[in-house]
Amino acid sequence: MRGAALVALAAALGNMLQGWDNATIAGSLLYIKRDFGLHGQPALQGLVVATSLIGATLITTFSGSLSDRVGRRPMLVASSLLYTLAGMLMLWSPTVGVLLLARLVGGFAVGLAVTLIPVYISETAPPEVRGLLSTLPQLTGSTGMFLAYCMVFAMTLAPSPNWRVMMGVLVLPSLVYVAVAMLFLPESPRWLVSKGRMKEARTVLRMLRGREDVDGEMALLAEGLGAGGDTTIEEYIVGPAPEEDDGDQAGAAVRLYGPERGMSWVAQPVPLGGQGSMLSMGMSRQGSLLGSIAGLSRMGSMLDHLQDPVVALLGGLHDMKPAAVDGNGNTLFTNFGSMLSAHGGMDWDEENAAPSDDDDKIAAGSREDNIDDEGLRAPLLDMRAQSSITSSGIGMGQTTSTMGIGGGWQLAWKWTEGVAADGTPQSAVQRMYLHEEPGGDGQHVHAAALVNQSALYSTTNDHLQPDDPITPMGPAMVHPASSSVVEKPRWRDLLEPGVRHALVCGVTIQILQQFSGISGILYYTPQILDQAGVSVLLASLGLSSDSAAILISGLTTLLMLPAIAVAMRLMDVAGRRSLLLWTIPVLIVSLVSLVTADVLPLATTMHAAVSTTSIIVYICTFVMGFGPIPGILCSEIFPTRVRGMCIAICSLAFWLSNIAVTYSMPVMLDYLGLTGVFSIYAAVCCVALVFVALRVPETKGLPLEVIAEFFNVASKGMPKLDHDE
Repeated sequence: MRGAALVALAAALGNMLQGWDNATIAGSLLYIKRDFGLHGQPALQGLVVATSLIGATLITTFSGSLSDRVGRRPMLVASSLLYTLAGMLMLWSPTVGVLLLARLVGGFAVGLAVTLIPVYISETAPPEVRGLLSTLPQLTGSTGMFLAYCMVFAMTLAPSPNWRVMMGVLVLPSLVYVAVAMLFLPESPRWLVSKGRMKEARTVLRMLRGREDVDGEMALLAEGLGAGGDTTIEEYIVGPAPEEDDGDQAGAAVRLYGPERGMSWVAQPVPLGGQGSMLSMGMSRQGSLLGSIAGLSRMGSMLDHLQDPVVALLGGLHDMKPAAVDGNGNTLFTNFGSMLSAHGGMDWDEENAAPSDDDDKIAAGSREDNIDDEGLRAPLLDMRAQSSITSSGIGMGQTTSTMGIGGGWQLAWKWTEGVAADGTPQSAVQRMYLHEEPGGDGQHVHAAALVNQSALYSTTNDHLQPDDPITPMGPAMVHPASSSVVEKPRWRDLLEPGVRHALVCGVTIQILQQFSGISGILYYTPQILDQAGVSVLLASLGLSSDSAAILISGLTTLLMLPAIAVAMRLMDVAGRRSLLLWTIPVLIVSLVSLVTADVLPLATTMHAAVSTTSIIVYICTFVMGFGPIPGILCSEIFPTRVRGMCIAICSLAFWLSNIAVTYSMPVMLDYLGLTGVFSIYAAVCCVALVFVALRVPETKGLPLEVIAEFFNVASKGMPKLDHDE
């Protein structure tokens, strides 16, 4: 995991600069007001802060589609260069107009970083530690805030603090980020696969995973390019193959072969809810994925009616006791996913995609532009030559190839041959995401499968000769660069049920996060604490009210770091949903305490102590849950083909909400005071808690492509079970 961790840490430097910018504007604003005479103009004060958010919003509107076109890495490089330019402008800033321009350019940099860094990390991190690595931006952002507050506090001790230097120092860390982004960061392997650059994707994956065998993940990334389609859930009972075939089972059983001599297994399809099914045997709703379907079909309580089906589906999956996992992420059997490797693997490098008229150049390592159309249509995985699951029946047959894809899941392709009513031969290839279910007896294993049409299936290979010894006739997997495999994302793709379902979840949680008040609190912490009388607590130190408020802000940010470290440890253990359900109530209590301290007639010292403690608890709790998790969720729940567009929409909702909260904060403090402002924030947190309980699923440990399939299943209705059988 070292390669993925280093890449995530390097990318998260962009969030460190965002945190640095947030802290410097919070500390500098005290002096900007005096320098430009803004004391009686709260709207202009808000504009100085909100201009950065306006810039972030503007660039977010097209950052997603642009990153889909040019890649994630060039956009991060652009962000680093914009940070540098913004720092130079802020170091100059002779007028309010130039300062606003500097804040706008800085907003462009922040918008690119906040939108694309979570996507970049989620697309490069393995499922098992994706939550931990995706929390790094929160850690680096808070670290940047702490370092900036330390610098600002030191400068406030000078007789005449210079706010231009406070903000212009941003240039130094920005130059470091420029060097790291340009010299170290690789391109996202998922983006490379979407452009058909398979050799580069394989090289990046090997560096990120620290191993040579990445066939399973390469196949998963390619399959993730497909359209939504109709996903179904199937059930299998897998066990050792009998020494002699049972004629009664030959037409239904699917045989699995391992690489060792004499090793084979049989997978028996079981109708959901039918005789012999786990569901008909009374599987508990909280015990498995298939058990969750049974529970959903009953819909007995009010909570069942209100809860999103995807929450129950993934809840049942995560409530299972983890199965034994081998080094390749396989859970069904230790050899279940290694058959393709035994046959030489999936050779998806551009130069080996297919034979062509220029074989010598391709073998020498030519780029993808040397692959002609014939090569793009040629098979990359011959299902007949590399099958590991077969069955036979009257008039039809099935073949399935499998491999581990991480998180305890298996990727399989089920090839079905048959004859239509008019006598025409038919064939189809479906992809299957397999997961072990509880209830095995030591010899037999229950498995659930998410089944959909394969994105890489080619029904014909008319351009190949029947006697071609290299690529035989028949169904095959085609190169992802083929136009028939992946198309450019279209706006109408957002109307697909699974995508629309995920968008509602992502946009809503981003809006609720911002209206819980964190942006206003972070930007205006010094002023809030000064209004709360925090200078009383530090009067014995001989500090001015400005220095005291900034010192408290810095100490609060320092306390955030261990809180984030705890969140990083729990993100892939307790999970995203659980952290939200535990931390949001603490946010509510801290806000209510802040309101109570302002309402009750407390002594000055007691009022300052309660207010300061409440803000510290709020901020530290926020960074454990509601801070990083909305961004993590939004980078996980969308299909690859529309991820850039969807992330842009969620980020747009984030920034518009951020602008509304930040710009209105000074005005609300003037008219409503702390009591009114934080009462509103507490009410929003209550709404957020209900939304998380009913609509936010658990995504820990799942491959991104599997998460998208669950949203697809849940959005199109659950299987109807016959419980009378």
